[in-house]
Amino acid sequence: MITRLTVIGVGLIGGSLAQALRAAGAVEQVVGCSRSRANLERALKLGVIDRFVQDPAQAVQDADLVFIAVPLGAMRDIFAAVKGRLRDDTVITDGGSVKGSVVADAQAIFGHVPARLVPGHPIAGTEHSGVEASFPTLYRNRRVILTPLSVTDPEALDRVTRMWRSCSAQVTTMDVAHHDQILAVTSHLPHMLAFGLVDALARLRENDEIFRYAAGGFRDFTRIASSDPIMWRDICIANREQLGEMLRRFGDEMLDLATTIRRGDSDHLLEIFRRAKDARDRYIDSTDS
Repeated sequence: MITRLTVIGVGLIGGSLAQALRAAGAVEQVVGCSRSRANLERALKLGVIDRFVQDPAQAVQDADLVFIAVPLGAMRDIFAAVKGRLRDDTVITDGGSVKGSVVADAQAIFGHVPARLVPGHPIAGTEHSGVEASFPTLYRNRRVILTPLSVTDPEALDRVTRMWRSCSAQVTTMDVAHHDQILAVTSHLPHMLAFGLVDALARLRENDEIFRYAAGGFRDFTRIASSDPIMWRDICIANREQLGEMLRRFGDEMLDLATTIRRGDSDHLLEIFRRAKDARDRYIDSTDS
C-alpha cells in the first residue's frame, strides 16, 4: 500500500497510473502537481487525484513514492525543485522514454544518482494527451521496463516493481544504455517516420486532396503523428545518438528501395516484401501466443 503518492505531471501517463493504483486499492492518497492549475482542477474533478499543489517542493513533502511524468526536457528542473525536500525513505521513479538522460539529470542535480531513484519506462500510451485521456487500464498487460543502477536500493526497486504489478503490468529490468538503444528502434524511429511522412505530405501543394482520399492504412500508420510534439522533441534530443544512427540506417534502406523501384527490379522488390512479411508475421505470432 502506498500511503501518499505524488504524481508530478498529471496527464495520460501520470493520471493513468493514479487511476490504476486507486482501482487496485494500492494507494491511499494521490497528490497531483503540474504547471497548469486548470489541468489539476480537472484532475481533481475527475477523481484522478485527491488534492493538488503546484510547487513540486511542497508536493513531495511526506510522500512515500513520487512518480515524475513530465517531458524529458523538464526532468532536471523537477529534480532541482525537490532536492532536499524528500524524506530519506521516499522512492522516486519516472516514466521517461529515454533513461540515459534521466540518469544524467539526476547526477547533475544531486551530485550522484540517489539510491532510491528507480528509472522506469512504461511501454504504453496513446496519441492523446492530458488528464482527460487517462484511464485505469492503460498498463494492463503492457510492459514496463525498469533500469536500476548498481547503486539502486533493492527495496526501492522492489517497491516500484510491486507498484507496476498492481497495475497488471509486466515488469522487466534492463541496462540503461540497452534500453535507449532498443527504444530507438521500436518506438522512437516509428514515431519519426509518422511525423516525417505527415509533414512531407502536408507541405505538398495538393495536400488537401491527398488527405481527403487517404485510406485506412494511412490513418493507422500515421496515428502516432498526433502525439505530443513537445514530448517527442525532448525524446529526440535526449536519445539523439541512438535515434540518429537508426534514422541513417533507415535512410539507406529507403534509398535502396527507391533505386530498386526505379530499376524495375521485381525480383529484389519481392525479396524485400517477403522478408518484411515473414518478420512481421513472426512478430504477430509471438505476441499473440
